[in-house]
Amino acid sequence: MKAAKRAFRVIGLAAATAAVPSLASAEKIENPVAVFSGLDKITGRIISFDVYIGETVQFGALQVTPRVCHTRPQTESPLTTGFVQVDEITLNNEVRRIFSGWMYAASPGLHAVEHPVYDIWLTDCKLASKVPPPEDYDGPPIKGVVAEGEDPLAGPDDGVDSGPGVPRPKPFEG
Repeated sequence: MKAAKRAFRVIGLAAATAAVPSLASAEKIENPVAVFSGLDKITGRIISFDVYIGETVQFGALQVTPRVCHTRPQTESPLTTGFVQVDEITLNNEVRRIFSGWMYAASPGLHAVEHPVYDIWLTDCKLASKVPPPEDYDGPPIKGVVAEGEDPLAGPDDGVDSGPGVPRPKPFEG
């Protein structure tokens, strides 16, 4: 009897798994560039900066190193995640790890780096950047080069100028 129940559970579980697609099996896109925003609380300036996977970039007294940056295809609900390590350079010139974990672009307040002077959070992942990769870069493949002012995820240019255009002057009324 126990063996029959166990077999029935296994068959039912297999049928349920086949009928409902799993979120865990959603395709992840591994990106070579993580995009961060950083807030300097002294000046009030917010700066956006690109960092290649495995590269360390300094923002004020903080060193930011993304290890992975994942997105999902446009056909699925957006989910941008990155595993990031952040170190602080102290006044004694010592390096101290203040954050090591996952950041979610959709919830920047959930896992942002909060420091007395600086805040850092993940905003996006990209396939290419205007910033050249470091010489020893060995992360995910870079998908082309981004020209100034272009977005690598925007798709091909159709040659049509989009936007409101320049309004025509009204005829003189008098």
